[in-house]
Amino acid sequence: MTEVVQRSRLLAPLAVLLPAWAVSPGAWGQEAWPTRPVRMVVPFPPGGSSDILGRLVADRLGRALEASFVVENKAGATTQIGTEHVAAAPPDGYTLLLGAASSFTVLPNLRKLGYSLDSFEAIGGVADYVAVMAVRKSLPVTSVREFIDHAKKNPGKLSFGSAGEASAGHVYGATLARDAGIELLHVPFRGSADAANALVAGEVDFVIDGAITPMVKAERVRPLATFYQARHPELPQVPTLAEEGLRIESSRGSGWGVLAPKGTPAPVVAKLSGALRSVLTQKEVQDALVRANSIAAWQPPQAFRTALAADERMYAQLLPAIGVRRN
Repeated sequence: MTEVVQRSRLLAPLAVLLPAWAVSPGAWGQEAWPTRPVRMVVPFPPGGSSDILGRLVADRLGRALEASFVVENKAGATTQIGTEHVAAAPPDGYTLLLGAASSFTVLPNLRKLGYSLDSFEAIGGVADYVAVMAVRKSLPVTSVREFIDHAKKNPGKLSFGSAGEASAGHVYGATLARDAGIELLHVPFRGSADAANALVAGEVDFVIDGAITPMVKAERVRPLATFYQARHPELPQVPTLAEEGLRIESSRGSGWGVLAPKGTPAPVVAKLSGALRSVLTQKEVQDALVRANSIAAWQPPQAFRTALAADERMYAQLLPAIGVRRN
């Protein structure tokens, strides 16, 4: 018997007694995650609803996992810069994305991107966006039907502001114009806050944006409807678009989810997904999301991916039909 065989026989019983991490360094690395701070990339500027949401989710995930989660804002190109950054990051569980649904549904139908949905592992859906249609107080309408009648009598004279070309507010307004058979003028701004302020100042006639909610509560503008399947929790008196007798294709809501680079270990994805689901059941988290113009809406990873893929196909048909062309 050789020395090597003898040594193998002596060590074999010890291997049975050793814990899994001692014989499988890769598995131990997954079990131990996280051992250092996790970055949550938010592809929006600081201070907006998306940034508030991202910081809330990062904070609560950190508490749930007893780890440090830090937010990094990487805004630009309508979320493209931050999203591409995470797609190219190491798939080790230490870089996550607060992904906007529009990054995977609208943008792929507008221009060439350095990522796709297949560049990511889905952790889960977080929240739906609730947009509010509001008009300047001097506009002589108090309902969506009155607004449509007024627009038909004044073709091309009513303007709406949005956060920019192909933003949610632009798509909502253009779809409303198409489906209601009215002619509207789109005025793009650099962000939702600018569009909302322009409405308060009377520079545009209406907006469809969650950022207008504080102005509605302050009675500085007049709300007509929410573009969502349910009423806004902070504006319970405002009917939904469906309650006003209209159903437009783009009004089912967009939102946010958490994603990781493709190839992130399955145990890490599962651990994150479970923690995220738990976080979204917390009442204080749900209330905080409402204040950020969103509704907690947990979606398991596969359901989240399926919904994004379906909406990408929907926008492929819708955007050209409302005059939003590929660059």
